[in-house]
Amino acid sequence: MSWAVRTEVVQGEGVTEETLSLRPPAHRVSRRAIGYWTVWAAVGWAVLLGVQLVFVLTSDDAPTWLTVTLIVSCVLAPLHLLVMPRWRYRIHRWEVTGEAVYTQEGWLKQDWRIAPISRIQTVDIERDPVEQLFRLAKITVTTASAAGPVKIAGLDHAEALALAAELTKTTQATPGDAT
Repeated sequence: MSWAVRTEVVQGEGVTEETLSLRPPAHRVSRRAIGYWTVWAAVGWAVLLGVQLVFVLTSDDAPTWLTVTLIVSCVLAPLHLLVMPRWRYRIHRWEVTGEAVYTQEGWLKQDWRIAPISRIQTVDIERDPVEQLFRLAKITVTTASAAGPVKIAGLDHAEALALAAELTKTTQATPGDAT
C-alpha cells in the first residue's frame, strides 16, 4: 500500500514540488523493544491491580462492581502483556533516505509519517532508565511541521547514535532553512 504526499520545498527564490510516497518503511526496531514495552505495560498493570486490590481488601463490604473490575483486570493484564508488545514490534518501522525520514508506529491507532530532510530542524536522542537497561534509545526528529516531531522509538542504542550522526550530516548538506 502506498500514498503520494506532495510537499513544497523552498529552494533559493523559487518553490518546487517534490513527491514522496507514503509506504511502509523498510527497517524494524530492535527486537529488545518487545521486552521494553512489556516492562512498561507490566508496571502500569501492577499499579492498577495494586490499587484495585487495596480497595477490595480494605473495604468492609466491597461493592460487587469493584471485585468484578479486579477480576477483569486480572484476565486482561496477561493478554495485554502477551499481545501488545509483539503487535507493536510488527507495526513499528522506520527508514531514512536521502529525501526523507519515514516512520510507522502504533498498535491500535497507527501513525505513518514522512519528514522531508529539508524540513528537519533538530535531531535528539533520548533514553529513559528502562531503555538504558534494554540498550535502547529513541530518536526525535523535530521538523517545521504543525504535526510535531517524528519519533523513532525502540532503536538499538548504537544504531540510534549512527542514525543521528547520519541525519545530522545529511541535514547539514541539504540546502534550505527548514522552515
